[in-house]
Amino acid sequence: MPSTFTSGPLEGLIVIHPRIFGDERGFFYECYKRSEFVANGLYEEFVQDNHSSSTLGVIRGLHFQSSPHAQGKLVRCTLGQVWDVAVDLRPVSATYGQHFGIVLSEENKTLFYIPPGFAHGFLTLSEKAEFLYKCTAEYAPASDGGVRWDDPDLNIPWPLQGMSPLVSEKDNKLPFLKELET
Repeated sequence: MPSTFTSGPLEGLIVIHPRIFGDERGFFYECYKRSEFVANGLYEEFVQDNHSSSTLGVIRGLHFQSSPHAQGKLVRCTLGQVWDVAVDLRPVSATYGQHFGIVLSEENKTLFYIPPGFAHGFLTLSEKAEFLYKCTAEYAPASDGGVRWDDPDLNIPWPLQGMSPLVSEKDNKLPFLKELET
């Protein structure tokens, strides 16, 4: 039951559209099949699964883990809808500081792979959203990092549609990109 794997506009990002089988009973799809991922160049081993629940207007991020515990993430939204964003923080990358955003929802069932070296975050666009992450490294507090979601140098066009975002105190205190560079 092959999925469609498409490279994102920033090197390493991959958007995955699974093949959905639906009828009057509901639906079925394979959200992760190692052999299919390997056949499409994704050899990562996932070692931790995370699940978050958020309400309308919540922004989570922009988070990353630095080496030696840098994480790749395979993410999807299983309830509601989010606008998901990845920011390239790889210092030697030609797209350093650039971002890519995509809508993930229970309807489109799209998966998004974000490799190590990217910051990641999302905005909840529905009354409630359930969001799942498969990670290539376990959470390590000493490697925890992030960048401000509203960094003017990143200029991320969060689709707030007049909403005041709900952001954690921790995320509002994250450094700006230029502070990471020093």
